[in-house]
Amino acid sequence: MKTTLDLNDQLLTDAKALAAQQRTSLTRLIEEGLQLRLRAKEMSQVRARKRLPVFKGRGGLASGVDPTSNKSLLAALDDDA
Repeated sequence: MKTTLDLNDQLLTDAKALAAQQRTSLTRLIEEGLQLRLRAKEMSQVRARKRLPVFKGRGGLASGVDPTSNKSLLAALDDDA
């Protein structure tokens, strides 16, 4: 499909130079740029929908376990194994 774009002169010059350097057309360069932007938008929407599960139950540490003591925590882990 053909369309008309109004681009900044310097941007167009830089894009043409990059297209020539990469041995591709200006059209292909613009298409790739649009695809990247659209894909990034889709990915950000997918990430925004994901929610981490939250534990809402009751509980806590077993009695006799000091949460400020590594030794106490490790001993409690050994008891479960």
